Amino acid sequence: MKTVNHTLAGIMFILSYLLAFNVQAAQKEAPLPETFATHKVVLQISDPDPFKQTLVLNVAANLQKYYGPEDVDLEIVAFGPGLRLMLDGNSNAKRIKSMMDGGIRFSGCANTLEGFSKQLGYKPALLEGVQVMPAGAGRILQLNAAGYQILKP
Repeated sequence: MKTVNHTLAGIMFILSYLLAFNVQAAQKEAPLPETFATHKVVLQISDPDPFKQTLVLNVAANLQKYYGPEDVDLEIVAFGPGLRLMLDGNSNAKRIKSMMDGGIRFSGCANTLEGFSKQLGYKPALLEGVQVMPAGAGRILQLNAAGYQILKP
């Protein structure tokens, strides 16, 4: 009987730990967008190369043009050196604003932003409308789990 009680107590402990871990993980994730689009795409930019950053913007614009804004849900997620694409004063700022107005979401990594802040000695400003996510790579995984296809042009 003691063995059964110890086993049950152990199982209860493990279950309570797992539940607490899942609740904590869920609190760190940003909410998912509500969408009725047939196609859901997340584009990753983690490269500092302006050519590659422009390529990501081109791919997003081309997908929206091909499928139509109502039939494709797009989010561009930047982390690491790729976050420079979303810094205030970036040469693509007007284009990004126009893409946001057209329904494309832009998300930046809080971890990278913190790293930039330590390097620079101040927190750089992001373009207005960029959503800050706890972790850029985590956001990509979250969207992928929700049915988004990952593209890294």
